[in-house]
Amino acid sequence: MNTVRVVVTLTVINCCVFRLGFGDVGVVQPTLSLLPPSRVELEQGRATVLCLATGGFPSDWKLGWKVGGSSRSAGVSDSPGVLGKDGTYSRSSALTLPADEWKKAGSVSCEASRSGQTPVTQTLNPDQCSE
Repeated sequence: MNTVRVVVTLTVINCCVFRLGFGDVGVVQPTLSLLPPSRVELEQGRATVLCLATGGFPSDWKLGWKVGGSSRSAGVSDSPGVLGKDGTYSRSSALTLPADEWKKAGSVSCEASRSGQTPVTQTLNPDQCSE
């Protein structure tokens, strides 16, 4: 397991303490990839869409789903973030819907969000996905 050590230096000047802050320096937006459900799964009456978020930093990017423009939390299964050798994080989230809801959804979107950052979104249109 990789460990990152951060050293914060405090400097006292004229009886005042100045702290070196990090803020959002070094924030990297993840790249999102969406994988549609397979034909076999659709024939079984369900549709699982997989969202892969790779290359994000720091690790606190959250993944969320929208179906037809409305937020969705039911049927969602998230993985924990994994630290890569390059120092960035990857994670995945799966959304499972009934096959008929998938076909009628109009759009299914995965969004990576982090406080103070512009969200990253990737969208699939079920009618444009080949079965």
